[in-house]
Amino acid sequence: MIDHEKIEQAVRLMLEGIGEDPEREGLKDTPARIARMCEELYGGMAEDAGTHLSRTFTADNSEMVIEKDITFYSTCEHHILPFYGKAHIAYIPDGKVVGLSKLARTVEVFARRLQLQEQLTGQIADALMEHMQPKGALVMLEAEHMCMSMRGIRKPGSQTVTLAKRGIFETEPALEERFFRMLGR
Repeated sequence: MIDHEKIEQAVRLMLEGIGEDPEREGLKDTPARIARMCEELYGGMAEDAGTHLSRTFTADNSEMVIEKDITFYSTCEHHILPFYGKAHIAYIPDGKVVGLSKLARTVEVFARRLQLQEQLTGQIADALMEHMQPKGALVMLEAEHMCMSMRGIRKPGSQTVTLAKRGIFETEPALEERFFRMLGR
């Protein structure tokens, strides 16, 4: 899916555009390195969250399940700069649960794309609802955006927090309160 040749050409043009010599020793292999890096950073484009969330296990439990502090790294689609932080996921099972690592893998599928944090939060929640059919899902992301920290307003350490509620979390505020208590907030 990644076109290495196009990426390498673009990187050479960018280097020339900022006044660099793409043929100098330190930069000569940079276009190829960037193309390989793109495979890793944007590999989520070729992945489907359903492959991770479709393997479920029968469970009588209908209590809230939370996986918190899932580290993620993504790239802002506006500035192509990183944003990174923690994802916290809760769901109320309806007869089936998923392996805990699958929640982290789902975060990765969507984070490894050009993104907006608001969109990323909703995509994770929607994938849980679609593939697991829980009674409800809640996803909260806390992230620092390099476009806020190293350019523009230059406010390092500021956090953006987004929340997506689906199903029973939209209609029962006590569940959201319980989620925040369980997170220690």
